[in-house]
Amino acid sequence: MNEYDVTIIGAGPAGSTLARLLSEKYKVLLVDKRSLEDFESTNSCEKCCGGLLAPDAQKVLAKLGLGVPKEVLTGPQPFTVKTIDFDNDLERFYQRHYINIDRERFDSWLVSLIPSHVQCRFSCHYHSFEDEGDLLKLRLRNGDGEFLVKTKVLVGADGAISRVRNQAFASAPQPEKYGSIQEWFHTDSKVPYFMSIFDQSITDFYSWAIQKENMLILGTAVPAENGVKEKFEKLKLKMKEKGYNLSAPFKRRGTLIFRPTKTNQINLGNSKVALVGEAAGFISPSSAEGISYALRSAISLAESLNSDFDNFSKLYKRRSKSLKRNIVLKNLKSIVMYTPFLRKLVMKSRYLAMEVSE
Repeated sequence: MNEYDVTIIGAGPAGSTLARLLSEKYKVLLVDKRSLEDFESTNSCEKCCGGLLAPDAQKVLAKLGLGVPKEVLTGPQPFTVKTIDFDNDLERFYQRHYINIDRERFDSWLVSLIPSHVQCRFSCHYHSFEDEGDLLKLRLRNGDGEFLVKTKVLVGADGAISRVRNQAFASAPQPEKYGSIQEWFHTDSKVPYFMSIFDQSITDFYSWAIQKENMLILGTAVPAENGVKEKFEKLKLKMKEKGYNLSAPFKRRGTLIFRPTKTNQINLGNSKVALVGEAAGFISPSSAEGISYALRSAISLAESLNSDFDNFSKLYKRRSKSLKRNIVLKNLKSIVMYTPFLRKLVMKSRYLAMEVSE
C-alpha cells in the first residue's frame, strides 16, 4: 500500500495550485474524478461555472507569475457588465475587467503546470478515509476497482459537495447552500457583456448570462430548498420577454454552491484533514466568485506545510485571517447589492454607470 505525505482530493484551481507549490521533499498524490491530462483538447470535465476570471483572480495569477495561454481563452472578452434589475425595472452598464475563459481548459492548464514529482490519478474517485493514528487510510476507486493508500495529511479541495468535509466535519457549521443551474443556447447574436440579473421572486442571490463564442449561457443560484428548477424556468421566461432567444437549450449543468454568511462557516480543518477553496467555504457571498479564493487558500496552505509540516494547521489558520476578513467585507457589500431599495438608490444615481450603444 502506497504512503504519501499529502493527498489532495480535487484538481480544480485550489488542488492543482497546492500540488504545484508543495515542496519536492514531500510525497504528494493528487486525485480527481475528471480527466484533466490535456488542456489543449476538449474534454468532459465541465463545471457549472460562468467561466470569467475576475480582477481578484487575475491579481493572484499575476503574483504567481502566470499568464493565461490563448488556448484557454474564449470570446468575446467582456469589458462591461449589464445589470438587469427586475425588482426595480432598471438597467445599467458598468465597466468591469473580466477575462472570458473556457473553464475546463483553465483547470487542465493549471494541472499541466504541476511538477513531475507529484503523482496524479485522474478518472479516480475518492470514497472515504479511516483514521489509523499516525496515518489516514483512504479508499479510492478507478476503472480497475477499489484500492487503498495511506497519507499523513488529507486535503479536501473538492468543492461545495465535498466528501472530505462532510466525512471529517459532519457536525460543523456549513455555509448556506444554493442550487446552481446553467443552460447553453446557440445564438447568432453578439452579447459583448456579462449580464448580472437581480430578481427577488427568483432568488435572494443573483442570476447571470454570458456569451462564449456562438453560445449564450444563462445561469442562476437559488436557495437549495426553494424550487431551483421552477425558479430557473421563471428566469428564462423573463429573459425571453426581454428579447433573448432561449429556445431549445442543448446542454444543462447543475451543482451545489456555498454562500458563507458567517466566519464560523469557514472550516480550515485540523492537523490531519485540511480544506481549501470552496470545500473550506471560501467563495464570495456577493458574487459567487471562487477562483481567487481557491488560489489564495491553496497558497496559504502550501506555505504552511512547507514551513512547518507538523504544525501546519496553526500556520494555515493564521495565514487565512485576511481571507476571512474579505468574506466579512463581501457580506457587507451584499447588503447593498441584494436589498432592492438600496440597489435602486445606487442605480438611480448612475454612480459609475456608463452609456453603451447596443
